[in-house]
Amino acid sequence: MKKHPATNADIGAILREIALFLSVEDVAFKPQAYEHAADTVTALDEELAVTYGRCGTKCIDDLSGIGESIAKKIAELVTTGRLKYYDALKKKYPFDMLGFASIEDVGPKTALALYRHLRVKTLRDLERAAKAGKIRKIAGFGRKREDHILKGLGFLQTHAGRFRLHDALPIAESIVAKLSSIEGVAHCNVAGSVRRRQETIGDIDILVTTSKPKLVIAAFKTLSELQEVVEEGPTKLAVRYRFGINGDLRILKPDEYGSALVYFTGDKRHNVAIRERAIKMGMKLSEYGLFKGTKRVACKTEEDVYAKLKMDWVPPEMRTDTGEVEAAIAHELPDLIPYGSIRGDLQVQTDWTDGSASIEEMARAAKAAGLSYIAITDHTKSLAMANGLDEKRLIAQGKEIDKLNKKLKGFRILKSTECDIKKDGSLDLSDAALKTLDLVCVSVHSFFDLDEKTQTDRVIRAMSHPLVNVLFHPTGRIVNAREPFKLDLPRVIEAAKKYNVALEVNGSHRLDLNDRHVRMAVEAGAKLVIDSDAHRPEEYALLGYGVATARRGWAKKSDVLNAKTAAELLKILSA
Repeated sequence: MKKHPATNADIGAILREIALFLSVEDVAFKPQAYEHAADTVTALDEELAVTYGRCGTKCIDDLSGIGESIAKKIAELVTTGRLKYYDALKKKYPFDMLGFASIEDVGPKTALALYRHLRVKTLRDLERAAKAGKIRKIAGFGRKREDHILKGLGFLQTHAGRFRLHDALPIAESIVAKLSSIEGVAHCNVAGSVRRRQETIGDIDILVTTSKPKLVIAAFKTLSELQEVVEEGPTKLAVRYRFGINGDLRILKPDEYGSALVYFTGDKRHNVAIRERAIKMGMKLSEYGLFKGTKRVACKTEEDVYAKLKMDWVPPEMRTDTGEVEAAIAHELPDLIPYGSIRGDLQVQTDWTDGSASIEEMARAAKAAGLSYIAITDHTKSLAMANGLDEKRLIAQGKEIDKLNKKLKGFRILKSTECDIKKDGSLDLSDAALKTLDLVCVSVHSFFDLDEKTQTDRVIRAMSHPLVNVLFHPTGRIVNAREPFKLDLPRVIEAAKKYNVALEVNGSHRLDLNDRHVRMAVEAGAKLVIDSDAHRPEEYALLGYGVATARRGWAKKSDVLNAKTAAELLKILSA
């Protein structure tokens, strides 16, 4: 543990590890409480050290999802950098529980078994044991399980140093907001992979134009997000933020802002493509401007730079050299779905299963977030660990929704479900129960290791059911945590169009479909929905990440069914 006050990232990781330790001890309710508290902490814009300094433990206790007991533990971390309760658990379980449990299909009890049988404490220890063939010798594991763990370790290593957009974007937006408020700052924006809204981020680059660069640099160095300044010059600072990601702050001249934003936003291939276009037109493009000979012909705004290259301005999410340059030259760029276009969230979990809030609380939070409807999609009975609904409970939930729809004004709750797809492609609930719903959504939560043909046949059989309307998170992946299962996406997309089933773009850490699959679906004429997969009221903000992914996949508003009203949506789905 660090001796300095813990950051939100530190606290979130500790709370998650505590939840895992309590899970192996079969403690009731507490693991979920710690997990929910960790979600709350990591989603905060303000560091808890700042919150605590303003009004002590009371402000922490007032946060959604954090009770008095956990609030006191957070206060101890904030003020001392340590937590006696956590230290005692680590003494009892002296291994990297959080790291072990981050391996696909390694739960907390499996992690504990690996530690107790092999005395491995770190991921490196575990990798050595797996390569030495020691895991297969543990009763109940075997060669296949050992290979699966090795594959999971390889996945983690492949993604090392890459941070999820969900973790990096809030930090970047907070920094931009703080710097933009400083006297003399004319422009401030994040560039690079964050501005392109890539699913994983390597670093955070901030561009600023200001008449008072020394004031900006001094203020930047005091930001709570900063861990250390690695290198400092008069117009550039290389830094490391407190949650481990690197970044640069660049101070620009006002007349360089547009060209610098173009240069530092596009990926390498996009930048090469537009530089080559500049050369063909007898010009040279750099971060300092677009030049014809020694004369600078454009640089103040991005629009000017693209216009001088006889191109339409390219939305940042598209700057990946996947046809956008040619489309911009031909003035054929799609009109991407705007942020804020989603009118109803079609994947919402409540405390009937594994959510943290009631149906009414989720509905009121959705309305406050600007939505006009939601679909309640609690899990079904196969997911016993999530307290999935059987037919009887689903009917009871529907009656509660009917009562709430009479009570709520200007908002509609749709009856739905996240019905589990069984191994053979049949559904987890009877047709009689499904017919009581406004729409039927289905998903895969088991048997991820089936071969591609079997898995694809399974999914398509479910999609072909006449009552099914939406396929949730089609490939089962979770960014930086779980690989997608094997699936023939072209066949699934073809089936989606054939059976009038919309494919979900999930805005949670899944980001599933990904941007490439979104584009495949759009080009094939299949329809999409964009959902948050909210399990708590504050998670409706995840819709923006889904929209970003859809934009990266060239989706238009007309491609997304829940950008329409509830009545329009249901009419299309029932066609």
